[in-house]
Amino acid sequence: MSSVTASSPLGLFERYLSLWVAGSIISGVILGQYLPGLFTQVAALELANVNLAVAVLIWVMIFPMMVQIDFAAIKDVGRKPKGLILTLVINWLIKPFSMAALGILFFEYLFAGWVDPQSAQEYIAGMILLGVAPCTAMVFVWSQLTKGDPNYTLVQVSINDLIMIFAFAPIAALLLGVTDISVPWETLLLSVLLYVLLPLIAGVWTRHRLNQRDPHGVEQFSARIKPFSIMGLLLTVVLLFAFQAQTLIDRPLIILLIAIPLMLQTYGIFAIAYVWARLWKLPHNIAAPACMIGTSNFFELAVAVAISLFGLHSGAALATVVGVLVEVPVMLSLVWFANRTRHWFPAISSN
Repeated sequence: MSSVTASSPLGLFERYLSLWVAGSIISGVILGQYLPGLFTQVAALELANVNLAVAVLIWVMIFPMMVQIDFAAIKDVGRKPKGLILTLVINWLIKPFSMAALGILFFEYLFAGWVDPQSAQEYIAGMILLGVAPCTAMVFVWSQLTKGDPNYTLVQVSINDLIMIFAFAPIAALLLGVTDISVPWETLLLSVLLYVLLPLIAGVWTRHRLNQRDPHGVEQFSARIKPFSIMGLLLTVVLLFAFQAQTLIDRPLIILLIAIPLMLQTYGIFAIAYVWARLWKLPHNIAAPACMIGTSNFFELAVAVAISLFGLHSGAALATVVGVLVEVPVMLSLVWFANRTRHWFPAISSN
């Protein structure tokens, strides 16, 4: 199996991601209050229900991740199928539906007295989009921190990306329909084309060309463009919260209300996957990253689709960005737990 250039230590950005996002939220709220005309103009930059400014920023975020995907590694997947089966079942048969169920439970029942019905539906929609988008890039960080098998992690991410091309839109449409949210299929399919398929093709082509020139070309290229990816994420958050500024000032508790079911979902999914991995007696270097992949989200995709479907001002977009704020500290706590319970699993397997 080919070597992995995507695994990297937890850098300054990843370690303090929640702080950077929180700072972007505060900046967005302040700018939204003092420069409302600027953000009104940005919101008007749309083509086929896609905001062009946000589309550019999402591409800046996603493209470096796609360059890291190596589909050549898939040929060795048959050697250790259990970890892959666990990840795929969690990602596509459990997680989207549990996220939708939690959204409905909290925003149609438990939080009904604090949230108006229209906003509740949009928050549920944002949660669903998070649940249908399994993580891509940050998984390499979680795998590194739990001493996971980097090549196996690469296989899992690569196959998930392939499945996402075909499964994201149908599952999202199904769950949004179940919650009585009208979704235009054209916009949903356009979002998958723009934010999954095209970046993936561009990333595979770029990786191929870089490897032709230099065996370390992908690693060097990824290091050079990583700051742009960071900037794209933070600027997207600033934009979203600038448009949500008045809502947040009027109702500051909404962030907490959205965060509660998202945290329960993350810990609950990890618990299901971790118990399953232990019952299956997977080696820890397979079990830990498999559970992390099933637990974390491809929040960049969720944010982009939420904006395309519901708009920059929507509660759906807000819910997906709260997912960014919640995910990193929660995932770091799960990394700590996985490392402390390494002895629950068999020794590293070579089979």
